[in-house]
Amino acid sequence: MKSKVLVARATFPDVLDRLEQQFEVESNQDDKIFSAEELHRKMQGKDAIVITSSEKMSADVIAANTHLKAICNVAVGYNNIDVQAATKAGIMVTNTPDVLNQTTADYAWTLLMANARRVSESEHYLRAGLWKNWRFDQFLGADVHGATLGILGMGRIGQAIARRSMGFDMKVVYHNRSRLTPEQEAQANNARYVSKEELLRTADHLILVLPYSAETHHIIGAAELALMKPTATLVNIARGGIVDDVALIAALREKRIASAGLDVFENEPALHPDFLTLPNVVLTPHIGSGSEKTRRAMADCASANLVAALSGQRPPNLINGDTFK
Repeated sequence: MKSKVLVARATFPDVLDRLEQQFEVESNQDDKIFSAEELHRKMQGKDAIVITSSEKMSADVIAANTHLKAICNVAVGYNNIDVQAATKAGIMVTNTPDVLNQTTADYAWTLLMANARRVSESEHYLRAGLWKNWRFDQFLGADVHGATLGILGMGRIGQAIARRSMGFDMKVVYHNRSRLTPEQEAQANNARYVSKEELLRTADHLILVLPYSAETHHIIGAAELALMKPTATLVNIARGGIVDDVALIAALREKRIASAGLDVFENEPALHPDFLTLPNVVLTPHIGSGSEKTRRAMADCASANLVAALSGQRPPNLINGDTFK
């Protein structure tokens, strides 16, 4: 008898076809966002589930699905899964690291440069028909070349972002849970490890690249924003909840920092409506890894994890190793 699999969000048809050759698959190619009740009902009797960050695997959901052997997340972060509860239940949890590092690093730079040079603000001005003549002081932004780049969270993506700064002759400062090796710092444009406070005070352009957890919730709030330069820009490509959105809105409105570029939000997709009233913020709908090549690689990675888990093999990207006997 074939194992039963739920693919909770739409995916590439060829990826789905490969899974259907091995498993009994219930898919969601209409890409409906399931309510908690719908998800619970569809998970009944399933041996594994492929999810994204929009599906929440709480302890209650996990406890109610005793057949489950694997939860395969199509993402690097896995704060949507109660990993402790899954481990206790003997359920393998996997993610899709590494395959999106370079694409996400590219996108961090997209937001950084759009921020610094006021691209969104000036485009809206032009589209509204307000551009009547050229002015010497029109939409003056901040230079990227020669500036100080600050990175909070210096994992693989953070290091990839830092390497890209070499072409802009930037200084790089970073703060992380643990310091990089001297070799890693050298490869990351001679990045210099500093305290969180020095990072905030020093950076001309600050990029957040750290995972969400209880410890990182609102790690950037009113007090942290107050330490930043009034000319500084902030980019968040990590997770919503790392930044206190209400505090950030106040800082942007009062020009206590120059601008922000945000790809993630608290309670997304229901972002705080006041963001839409601010000219000095670039807003995008969580597309940091959104190139076709990378999203395919993520889907393939999740599929490989799933096949391994249901074939008695150790998944390549197993988060909770204690579940593999």
